[in-house]
Amino acid sequence: MPNNFSAAYALFFCAGLYLPGALGWAVPLIVIAATDLIITVVFYPQYFSWTRFLIDQAPNYAAYAGLIALGRSLGGKRPWWLLLAGGMVGAMLFYLVTNTFAWLILDYPKTLAGWFKALTFGQSGYPQTWEFFRNTLTSGGLFTGLFVGAMKMVEAEEKEKSEETAEEPEPVEEEREPADADI
Repeated sequence: MPNNFSAAYALFFCAGLYLPGALGWAVPLIVIAATDLIITVVFYPQYFSWTRFLIDQAPNYAAYAGLIALGRSLGGKRPWWLLLAGGMVGAMLFYLVTNTFAWLILDYPKTLAGWFKALTFGQSGYPQTWEFFRNTLTSGGLFTGLFVGAMKMVEAEEKEKSEETAEEPEPVEEEREPADADI
């Protein structure tokens, strides 16, 4: 898979759309924190420290929380195309937040030109950050479209079933006269 091509952006956005109450916040954030921690401890134990982990992950979790908040603000009852656009805006939000944080903590000039460099070219020796943006936007749109499309299909089926049951007349039992018991 290409760098930053992930269903995570869509999952966080859709959690905000469809999971009720505190579940919309708790479930995705706890799951991602637990998996990030496990991956870091298992695959990169030589680099692990709680302080470094929390500092490195803070911008990601802030951006994820923004995705959830965006989903909450739109609500799942909007048209498919608007929710798709919301998922893509969320992916852009994630990109801007995380790359702005990288600009703040890494060796970029702390100028507008330095910020643009962080958003477009990145650091030498690494893929250009506009490639990450392209993959973030593409995957955010693709997976949001799939998840929201699936939810809209389920909603349409449920609506169709409820309309069918509402339209069906209730069966009327015919009254029968008791048969003569003449034997």
